[in-house]
Amino acid sequence: MSYPARRMRRLRRTPALRRMVAETALRPADLVAPLFVRDGIDEPEPIASLPGVLQHTVASLVLEAKHLATLGVPAVMVFGVPATKDAAGSGASDADGIAQVALRALRDALGDALVLVADLCLCEYTDHGHCGLVDAAGGIDNDATLERYAEVALAQAAAGADIVAPSGMMDGQVGAIRAALEGGGLAGTAILAYAAKYASSFYGPFREAVDVTIAGGGDRRGYQQDPANLREALAEVRLDVAEGADLVMVKPALPYLDVLAAVRAEVDVPVAAYHVSGEYAMLAAAAERGWIDRSAAALEVVGSIKRAGADVVLTYLAGELAELLDPVRG
Repeated sequence: MSYPARRMRRLRRTPALRRMVAETALRPADLVAPLFVRDGIDEPEPIASLPGVLQHTVASLVLEAKHLATLGVPAVMVFGVPATKDAAGSGASDADGIAQVALRALRDALGDALVLVADLCLCEYTDHGHCGLVDAAGGIDNDATLERYAEVALAQAAAGADIVAPSGMMDGQVGAIRAALEGGGLAGTAILAYAAKYASSFYGPFREAVDVTIAGGGDRRGYQQDPANLREALAEVRLDVAEGADLVMVKPALPYLDVLAAVRAEVDVPVAAYHVSGEYAMLAAAAERGWIDRSAAALEVVGSIKRAGADVVLTYLAGELAELLDPVRG
């Protein structure tokens, strides 16, 4: 009887062996928790399409952030939901807007124990639901939007954001924001560019979470990345790095793992990936029906994003995963 020279499964026999030779180790330090804070509510409110995720009050946001910090999660990304909206998205840059109030509260409560990332976009604040200013013809005014992004970046940085994260996919957004931060004496604020943000069908639950409806049944395909294209995404990434991005992001994660791997090979800055609301909702729904093991699936899914090349994973599973991860590996 002949035997193969090597049996691959020898090193899979026990948990300790598997841990010793693991090529990818997911840690709480790899995770960022997206958090929603809503103006004008007295108690946290559940989001129906994101089971287990809440629209927070400022007070409950601070409590959640403190809990995440104790679990070893190093950062949160703050999304504000204002009480009122207008065409210019005025609340996004208002010093007393909900995101800025929340950022100041988090900084006061946690100091530098937690990295504060501020999503920088207008869609949560505009009455038309677009990520930029709309011109008279109904299109996006790219250059006028850049001026607004600069104002928002300054407000967020002044409120305590360590990192601002422009997500609107406007041409030149990173350069405009970097110039504003440098000119405003806030050069130490980093930029996480949503460099390859695709026009995806997986954003639906997020739009419920921030009360966004795109006017006239429109979409964002005119400025978000075409799902058919990879080379174009790499060009976007290179431009953002050249303009001063400190980190770049691929969004969504799972349908674009090939893009994520290509971006990781292309640039030397840290690469983030966003496991978005629709991806989370599918997992949660299947687990609720008993079709999958939620914890095992969560570890497998987010582990795959890390394996594909993400240094940082934004996920609504951040707290849950941090509690699950083996401290030997974390």
